Amino acid sequence: MDNTPLFWLAFNAFVVALLLLDLLVFNRKAHVVRMREALGWSAFWIALSLSFNYLVYRWLGKQAAMEFLTGYLIEKSLSVDNLFVFLLIFTYFKVPQQYQHKILFWGIIGALVLRAAFILVGAALLAKFHFLLYVLGAFLVYTGVKMATSAGEPEIDPDNNPVVKFLSRHLPITSRLHEGKFFVQKDGLRFATPLFVVLVMVETTDVMFAVDSIPAILAVSRDTFIVYTSNVFALLGLRALYFALEGLMRLFHYLHYGLSLILIFIGGKLLFQEIYHIPMGISLAVVGFILVMSVVISLLLPKKLEVPDPVSTEQPE
Repeated sequence: MDNTPLFWLAFNAFVVALLLLDLLVFNRKAHVVRMREALGWSAFWIALSLSFNYLVYRWLGKQAAMEFLTGYLIEKSLSVDNLFVFLLIFTYFKVPQQYQHKILFWGIIGALVLRAAFILVGAALLAKFHFLLYVLGAFLVYTGVKMATSAGEPEIDPDNNPVVKFLSRHLPITSRLHEGKFFVQKDGLRFATPLFVVLVMVETTDVMFAVDSIPAILAVSRDTFIVYTSNVFALLGLRALYFALEGLMRLFHYLHYGLSLILIFIGGKLLFQEIYHIPMGISLAVVGFILVMSVVISLLLPKKLEVPDPVSTEQPE
């Protein structure tokens, strides 16, 4: 299946069509995304993902369908960490709500391109060097333990972000948002706006999250089409999920413990695969159970998440 370009072409054409419809029709004008709209879009993306999962089941069989669903759940749950960081970034830079959708839109397009490259390279390496499976397993266990022993609260430090530092030194940046534009012309010179800095921050943050999420899904399936499509569907619904959970995701403070257990479980499954093979159905059940329990415990034992004080990004025009 990986050697059939038609499947890849058709799927990517479908994704591009959805993105264009989103950008040019439904969200052509900058506006504040309300809870009702966000919930509607979230329901749409989830329904679309499950419908594609059913097509995978009819097309490729039960095993591929379970791999897709497991990968989708893992990527979707790991993406919640992205949402925490996005919230902090937008708060830190004081980004108006009506421009947040645009930043997330272009940020996700960049994430789709970068993750496709990560997946293809990672799958090729795993196919050629079998021992890397054990390296991958050890890395996931290490990441899971590190996540469990961390404070569990996302950190943000734009002032020390090397990419943001580079932009500040080499690119003139305006102090105003200029109606949501990323670049403006002034006195014959091209200036970046603070929104472009925020977009770069979102992109670089997603690269760091991809280092955890891509290996986790490659550990579930080494079919690049399954890994790629499950990743894409999880990312496509990320914007709507952000606006739907913006006021609620602070409650999921125990989710990172659940995610750490999932990473340790998937890593251990790889490390001990020669001794005992865990069926995909059991893996899917374990992942689902851990996610549900971490969310339930978070709701039963609420805790406040501190958001850093906003700072001014104003620079001389």
